[in-house]
Amino acid sequence: MTYTSEFGAVSAAHHPEAAQERVVTKSGTIGRFVAPGSATQGRFGLYEWRMRARAGGAGAHFHRTFSESFYVVAGAVRLYDGSDWIDGRPGDFLHVPEGGVHGFRNDSDAEAVMLILFAPGIPRETYFRELAEIATTGRTLSEEEWTDLFARHDQYRA
Repeated sequence: MTYTSEFGAVSAAHHPEAAQERVVTKSGTIGRFVAPGSATQGRFGLYEWRMRARAGGAGAHFHRTFSESFYVVAGAVRLYDGSDWIDGRPGDFLHVPEGGVHGFRNDSDAEAVMLILFAPGIPRETYFRELAEIATTGRTLSEEEWTDLFARHDQYRA
C-alpha cells in the first residue's frame, strides 16, 4: 500500500496538451511528452510518437532498468517482439519487460501514431531531446559516439 491516510487527497495535476513539450527527430517524427516521469512522481512516462509515412524508427535494442510498452493509436506500426517484426494496428499493445529485445518503425505510406509507456518513469525525455538536437544541428555521430549516447540512456543494440 502506497497511500495510508484514511481520507483521499486533493492531488490530481492537469497537464494541458498545449503545454506538453514536443521534439522532432531526423525522420520528422514528432514526440510529445504527454506524462514524463517528472509529472508522475517517477511512476511511469507516457509519450506520443507521431511518425510520418516511411519514417523508419528504432532498430532492435533493449533496456536494463525499465520496461517499455507500445499502444498503436492510428496507422500501422511495425513492432519487433525480439524474434519477429509484426504489424501493429490500432488497439494493439506490446509490452516489453526489462532486458526484452524490441524495436519499432513505420514502413507504411501513411502516418502512424502510437503511445510509448516507460515504467518506472525514468527521464526518457533527455534521450529524446538529444536525438532532436542531433537532427536539428545536422551533427553526425560515429558508431562509437552512438554507442556512448545509447549507453548513457540505458539503450543497448541487440
